[in-house]
Amino acid sequence: MKRLLGVFGSSGFAREVMPLVRAQASSGDLVVFVDREAGPAVNGHEVIDEAAFFAWEGERLYTVAIADGTTRRKLDDLAHEKGALPMEVRAQSAEVLDAVDLGPGAVLCGHTSITSNVRIGKGFHLNLNSYVAHNCIIGDYVTFAPFVACNGNTVIGDGAYIGTGAVMRQGRPDKPLTIGAGALIGMGAVVTKDVAPGMTVVGNPARPLK
Repeated sequence: MKRLLGVFGSSGFAREVMPLVRAQASSGDLVVFVDREAGPAVNGHEVIDEAAFFAWEGERLYTVAIADGTTRRKLDDLAHEKGALPMEVRAQSAEVLDAVDLGPGAVLCGHTSITSNVRIGKGFHLNLNSYVAHNCIIGDYVTFAPFVACNGNTVIGDGAYIGTGAVMRQGRPDKPLTIGAGALIGMGAVVTKDVAPGMTVVGNPARPLK
């Protein structure tokens, strides 16, 4: 029986992830977009609703190509409840080096890098040209937009969003740079100090957004 590979979402980021899923699909797999409602085909792929995906009789693999970490968590929980399995999506140009513990459901886009001795939770998004350097710890459902530089000895809490072009200075083994759960790092921000949970910071050096 065919496997069903579903990309949750059918808008911008999902359309970038779809070719990566298609490239790693096996012959005979059915690859579809999964959205709240079925609709016209997008970039040559059928768009089915969630109910149809979960009703499929056979192996169902999925990735959640939606930037918002809270939404990813909800869809992940739903898929787990329905017996679907998360799949890792990795571009051919993405590299993962030594001693990396990468949680299920990651999306690693083109020209990205996770170096060595890194631990990452569930549902991580590493967008184009971003990297995670050595000795970093990253929680569940964290999103890196394109061109993010996460230098060594950095700890990032669950659900944080790191905007395009943000840079995080390297922490120390005895005092890592810490970004709290649910924090939002603005585009182009240069983070030199710890960021509290839920805080939004912008600028160079990054400061709380008032």
